Amino acid sequence: MALLEVCAESIDSALTAERCGAARIEFCDNMHEGGTTPSAGNITILRDALNIELFPIIRPRGGDFVYTDREFEAMLEDVRFCGRTGCDGIVTGVLTPEGAVDTARCRELAALAASLGMKAAFHRAFDVCGDPDSALEDIIGIGFIRILTSGGAAAAPEGVTELRRLVQKAAGRIAIMPGGGVTPENAAGILHRTGCREIHGTFSSRYESPSPGPVWANCSRRQADPVKIRKVYETIKDL
Repeated sequence: MALLEVCAESIDSALTAERCGAARIEFCDNMHEGGTTPSAGNITILRDALNIELFPIIRPRGGDFVYTDREFEAMLEDVRFCGRTGCDGIVTGVLTPEGAVDTARCRELAALAASLGMKAAFHRAFDVCGDPDSALEDIIGIGFIRILTSGGAAAAPEGVTELRRLVQKAAGRIAIMPGGGVTPENAAGILHRTGCREIHGTFSSRYESPSPGPVWANCSRRQADPVKIRKVYETIKDL
């Protein structure tokens, strides 16, 4: 059975995903910037309410993946908080200015997570690494369990050839999880064509607020769509 991970940026979206078949939540804020670390309050409340795996993203800001010393200190503190809260793991990634995996900092994050009983997954910072083969070996060597990637393309459907190559190169040493542009219509095809066993997406729709406010204020928001999540779950559950 293929595994469905849903990226959620609200408590309600995460709980909707769980009800509709998700096996794991990647929890983040500011999805429009690729995801940043959610608040302590949101992590605490969701961990108490959620019965499936919870992996908050550890990313102090949007933009690139090269961090200052103080930003890195904040990342370590966020990992400690996730451990105290009982999260199953973290999703993170740090690069050097040259576009390689920052092995020292990534190793420190992964080791701290492990000391607190958590696993570590590597996010789509992988897709901006200059040498994906070297990055793959570095990430495996550090002890990450999973890489979220579009295969270096703008979206996973365009990166299936590279995703399949990464699966073959990884040879079971780490999970390769397609993400980016995944929909209920293409999820099963991506899994078939790549040999991946898990897949990632937001599967959201825009919903209008019951209190829309003035015409200049956009009070709508994207939330996990139960119809989309159930559909993708049904299409991949027997793969």
